[in-house]
Amino acid sequence: MEKYATARINKEIMAPIQKIRYVLYARKSTESEERQVLSIDSQIKEMLELAERENLEIVEIRRESHSAKESGQRPVYKEILEDIRRGRFNGILTWAPDRLSRNAGDLGSIVDLMDQQLLLEIRTYGQHFKNSPNEKFLLMILCSQAKLENDNKSVNVKRGLRTRVEMGLWPAPAPTGYLKEKRMDRKCETLIDPERAPIIMKMFEKVAYEHWSGRKVYNWLRFDLNFRTAYGKKHLSLGNIYKILGNHFYYGIFEYPRKSGNWYTGKHESLITKELYDQVQVQIRSQVLRVKNKEFAFTKMMTCGLCGSGITADEKFKKQKNGNVHRYVYYGCTKSQKADCKCGYTEEKDILKQFEELIEKIDINEIQIKEKIKADVEKFTNLQNFFLGTKEKPKISNIDIRGYAKYVLREGSDIDKRELLGCLRGKILLKQKIIFLKEI
Repeated sequence: MEKYATARINKEIMAPIQKIRYVLYARKSTESEERQVLSIDSQIKEMLELAERENLEIVEIRRESHSAKESGQRPVYKEILEDIRRGRFNGILTWAPDRLSRNAGDLGSIVDLMDQQLLLEIRTYGQHFKNSPNEKFLLMILCSQAKLENDNKSVNVKRGLRTRVEMGLWPAPAPTGYLKEKRMDRKCETLIDPERAPIIMKMFEKVAYEHWSGRKVYNWLRFDLNFRTAYGKKHLSLGNIYKILGNHFYYGIFEYPRKSGNWYTGKHESLITKELYDQVQVQIRSQVLRVKNKEFAFTKMMTCGLCGSGITADEKFKKQKNGNVHRYVYYGCTKSQKADCKCGYTEEKDILKQFEELIEKIDINEIQIKEKIKADVEKFTNLQNFFLGTKEKPKISNIDIRGYAKYVLREGSDIDKRELLGCLRGKILLKQKIIFLKEI
């Protein structure tokens, strides 16, 4: 028995020791970009010196600046795991265990590779972990401790944010017209931006008192003032303008988190009054409802021939002395491409007249409405046969197509008019109050 045991020990001693090929993995994500790079370089320098002292073979160096808080969010780390499975590496050299994992998912992947004998060793600056129960257990404890620190940090941050908003301090980036206080002893305090605040105030006043639309405010800010934000120095988009006009922060209160229903009175100085804010909301709602309820025949069917913007429409009402009210519809450029476009406005009756003249000029084959006419005639004939008890067959050979098109323009519904114009081959342009068809 003793002889057998001795032979077995000698066999194990003589077995070749598998050489460990390390990948040096450096990661940092909790500081600014510049400091991250310096931190990564510092890690690599220290670990290369360690490898030289310990005579370790480093096959490759991998860098990454992504958080290890959530599983599967680090592309370089995932590549390393795949390379270990393929046998390219069988050891990892890194500064500390928390460089590898701060979550259970990534930790489990590492331990699985060790259990499969694919990952033989993890070496840090002060420790090393091999595929033994005790060392794997210690590795899991250290990584779990890093996860605990992350979780506690999240709880502490949320508690800190709640404390700040209860004090009336806005914890997020300052809205346009305000700046964040940079002093650490006054963290989260929001100050008025002396350059932009007066313009934001004028925005509210122009909408409330002069009934400006969001588009008009946009053109004024971009083309007249060249207004840019404090952060990023960008122009405000139309969507951002409406967000500003609907932001309660400007008159002194805010909701945090958004859509939570938790409202706080801000410590910051208000730019406008609650009354002005309410007037702006009434004006915006009236504009939205007015546009929403409007139905115009030729909107979105034409393009400005001068600047390429879309064509919009508006209506005006004029009361006569006898009490009658007349409605007038005008079409004009939206000026989305060029604020100073000289397209002007054209009354709808002039548009209709020009469309009739256009139908007289173009080749009848260019009006692809024969199928529509056929369907309409069949529908009418079938209805007539049903009520009169006849069996007349629909006939379209003697129908005046040009006359039918003019009838639709004069008497048809907005939908019928759109369908008719959609049958024209070409792009409908409105240029200097004149309609013309451009071949595509």
